[in-house]
Amino acid sequence: MYSFDTENGIGTIDCHYVKPLLACAYIMVDGDDVAFVENNTSLAVPYLLDALKELGKTPEQVKYVIITHVHLDHAGGSGLLMQHCKNATLIAHPKAGRHMVDPSRLIASSIQVYGEEPFRRLYGEIVPVAEERVQLMNDGDELRLGSRTLRFFHTRGHANHHFCIYDTKSNGVFTGDTFGIAYPVLQKGGPYIYPTSTPTDFDPAEARLSLTKIRETGCSRLYLTHFGEFTALDDGEAQMREGLDFLEGLLDESIRGLKAGQSFEVMQGYVASSILERMKGEVERREFYVDEEGEEMMRLDAELNAQGIVFAASRKAKAEKPA
Repeated sequence: MYSFDTENGIGTIDCHYVKPLLACAYIMVDGDDVAFVENNTSLAVPYLLDALKELGKTPEQVKYVIITHVHLDHAGGSGLLMQHCKNATLIAHPKAGRHMVDPSRLIASSIQVYGEEPFRRLYGEIVPVAEERVQLMNDGDELRLGSRTLRFFHTRGHANHHFCIYDTKSNGVFTGDTFGIAYPVLQKGGPYIYPTSTPTDFDPAEARLSLTKIRETGCSRLYLTHFGEFTALDDGEAQMREGLDFLEGLLDESIRGLKAGQSFEVMQGYVASSILERMKGEVERREFYVDEEGEEMMRLDAELNAQGIVFAASRKAKAEKPA
């Protein structure tokens, strides 16, 4: 386990997705009750089970397996984890649950993007979850875990099937991808966080509304899936809003470019290089050296964010074409 907060009963588990400290899951312990938030991929499930053992808990004590949304670096291990945790209920957004019961569309679309061999290497096996073991959470719904209450609120912008979870005990919010990415390797010059626009539902206006929803909980900490606890909330929100403004500008440029006849590939390359240039500028402004690993992580995110922006632009460009 990467870390454990004894006071709040929350552990951070490095899922070793692609590389260390890129994606995590969380374990919540309250008395005899246990919950996981996020589970990454089936390849990460052994790390989650090890965390249970480390805390002296058993798979039978897991009450909830919670996923913020169905992107496979957050939810791909759900089925396998549920096989081990036989008393658990999978907690999902109303638009997400069906994809855990029948993950065939998720699998097919991911293989189309990555190719079958890279897909298997990244995600392993995607195991279906029995429908009767899935509970869907509407906006504002609550669950009890021991002495704490978990409140679920829907947060669009990154994905239309995304929710965040406010935890009364820690006064924290599990944000999934809604409050962006803050890799530990990029925090050496002070807090550095940026939004993620990976395919396919990027909507900057909704993303700003979701930031407001998170701050309106009055939380004092965030639990980011990428990566770990984040407490510089004012600074982080300002960076997120500035980042969303920048990405929205690239979205508008992409719409104009596609309408003017530029290819998807050309626009994606332009957007990726623009995002990476801004990231490097932010790092330089903080006056710290980023090693090859940090450069690779920024480059990966720039490329994924560019895919999402140009995909969203192509949708809008088609919708705005005269009949």
